Amino acid sequence: MSASINLICCNFSYVPQNSSKFKTLIRARNLSQQSPLLSKRSSNSSVFLKLNNRIALVSPFQQKGVLQICQSSLNTQNSEEEAGQDKGLSVDNGKEGRDWTTSILLFVLWGALMYYVFNLSPNQTPSRDMYFLKKLLNLKGDDGFRMNEVLVSQWYIMGLWPLVYSMLLLPTGRSSKNNIPAWPFLVLSFFGGVYALLPYFVLWSPPPPPVDENELEKWPLNFLESKLTAGMVLAAGIGLIIYAGLANADIWREFYQYFRESKFIHIMSLDFTLLSAFAPFWVYNDMTARKWYDKGFWLLPLSLVPILGPALYLVLRPSLSDLPITVSKTTSE
Repeated sequence: MSASINLICCNFSYVPQNSSKFKTLIRARNLSQQSPLLSKRSSNSSVFLKLNNRIALVSPFQQKGVLQICQSSLNTQNSEEEAGQDKGLSVDNGKEGRDWTTSILLFVLWGALMYYVFNLSPNQTPSRDMYFLKKLLNLKGDDGFRMNEVLVSQWYIMGLWPLVYSMLLLPTGRSSKNNIPAWPFLVLSFFGGVYALLPYFVLWSPPPPPVDENELEKWPLNFLESKLTAGMVLAAGIGLIIYAGLANADIWREFYQYFRESKFIHIMSLDFTLLSAFAPFWVYNDMTARKWYDKGFWLLPLSLVPILGPALYLVLRPSLSDLPITVSKTTSE
């Protein structure tokens, strides 16, 4: 309810008391005193108006053009209370807790994935899986067996994904509302992939904290922000994609057969798919944190391309040192 304002216009010119106009005004005043809207109290030259629990004194003989605004004290109090309530509401909205819907859904997804990996995924060739793992880790010498080119390409791309996510999450993917660091999950992602990153996605609480300028000059941000690092990731990704793309149809059918039988290859392929699916969101998050969405929005559709799209964004994105809004400079007194 907005405060009501009562306007009393004292637009009377000065007239002598012995004139006929004066007598006419006196009679008009006496008639107006009979109205129920006016108080019956009177004085020599004033009229008392009772306005919403407030008595307003108005002189009928004032200079022309004078305007008095009499505001109800009750309405003023209500206005102040409403303003206080609005202010309190804005403060409450600022302190309102985060929406946990997305976190709950991600937690359910992570739990379902872990259950599938340990209980439902195919596991027909455990001995062959161990042999493939030793070959990919170069723990087994050359025995004449040629590894599947698609499998080799995917294996090395899985080594690039944790580096890409590290460059996207540090520092713009850090949480400022809790004390949960991102780096332990990123380190574990080199071994566990998306299965290690999903718990951090559940706990992530934006916005990111400000970054000190001297922090950008130290490890690991100086490495993760380097254009040389981003260029090497992009070049390696292009080479691995071309290596898998040049494989003939028989090699791809063999890889599909491995996917259906091998637990190791099956869960690695799911890992690759999920990392590719989550990457566009983190590209968007990093892009908006760097205030570069207006210029780099065209890279969002390209980020859907596995490994190549996010790597291209990492090459083209602006450096945090060029963004004074994001970087807080430390000064010594």
